[in-house]
Amino acid sequence: MINSGRLFAQGYWSMDRSYINVEAFAGAKGEETPRAFTHDGNRRTVTEIVTRWYTETHCYFRLQTDDGHRFVLRYDLDNLVWELVMGEMTDGGT
Repeated sequence: MINSGRLFAQGYWSMDRSYINVEAFAGAKGEETPRAFTHDGNRRTVTEIVTRWYTETHCYFRLQTDDGHRFVLRYDLDNLVWELVMGEMTDGGT
């Protein structure tokens, strides 16, 4: 499933209010799990879901991508859209 969401401007580097596209997999219970996403024309493949947590209205995913960055994506359960909440560069990032 590919979904677009409004990008939030918060995190460790400046992010504009553009759209992200998320490629997600619906598991056996129907829960969406991100596999890759595109932001600012750059496609990033998810290499690891570091952690995930849930609220009544959102699912959050802290993840590592193939370029050494970590991000937090949020899936809005009511509106069925993805949002990029935070990004950070790890020691191995470029």
